[in-house]
Amino acid sequence: MDKSLVSYQASNKNESPLESEAVRVSVKDVLTTVKMGIVNSNLITAFTGLWLALYFTEQSLSDFLWPVVFVLTGTALVIAGGCSLNNYIDRDIDQLMTRTRERPSATGKLKSKKVLTLGLFLSITGLVLLYLASLPAALFGLVGLVVYVMIYTMWLKRTHSLNTVIGSIAGAVPPIIGWAAIDPSLDSPVPWVLFLIMFLWQPPHFLALAIKRVEEYRQAGVPMLPVVAGFEVTKRQMIVYVSVLFPISLLLYSLGIFYTAAAMIMGAGWLACAVYGLYAKDTVKWARTMFVASLNYLVLLFSVMICATLI
Repeated sequence: MDKSLVSYQASNKNESPLESEAVRVSVKDVLTTVKMGIVNSNLITAFTGLWLALYFTEQSLSDFLWPVVFVLTGTALVIAGGCSLNNYIDRDIDQLMTRTRERPSATGKLKSKKVLTLGLFLSITGLVLLYLASLPAALFGLVGLVVYVMIYTMWLKRTHSLNTVIGSIAGAVPPIIGWAAIDPSLDSPVPWVLFLIMFLWQPPHFLALAIKRVEEYRQAGVPMLPVVAGFEVTKRQMIVYVSVLFPISLLLYSLGIFYTAAAMIMGAGWLACAVYGLYAKDTVKWARTMFVASLNYLVLLFSVMICATLI
């Protein structure tokens, strides 16, 4: 049991079990609403951006302690706020999908007004913290938020299969935000390469998920590519994205032979997995493998970037 919960119960002996459970569920519901998994994965890329900025500009972390705190906290809050607003907007279609129907915003555990208020509060607070890090960091945070909430969630997700591609812009800005906290000029090609890596990584990742959940998306009326164009077209597009991502990832060869070799091995492995989809007898099973492979690729690639600077 969580220590904070034990402490809470000890200091409130007259509290009924039902009230205690309500507190626990409320915290869990909030964490679910802000999508902590997405927050954490994006923080990895944001941290990599600022870490590489320190490395390539030959500056010390101790000289940027507060900007680092502001940019990481601000990035986390902006992403959490965007996810909350996404849940608020999508609460109708979330009720139609098995994957999302238990979200607090869909079940009503968290009232719509509270989800909206939470999203706005987190987003605004996050942008203020990003501004304290640097103006460019705040501007890119705002761009990511607008693309994710207004262009992707409110418009394209419900109207066009390009939703995944355009929405990838939002998921690609965290490394630039991190870099901008250290080097606001952004005149190095490195942050833009990081942007391209993240932009190209997302379509095959989310299209794999869309294949897994194709019938749910069809039922909810969401025009994901597998729904409107079928599996074969989707698999070919995934191969194209991974094929372009592979050489783009090698543009960071200045990180050294360790990174370059690792990027080649991981890129070739993920591309082979993507190509195998053309011959897989069970497309949904392959999509599950492709989805997991994409997660491992992202975490390992950005981890190797950091490790390469320490060798």
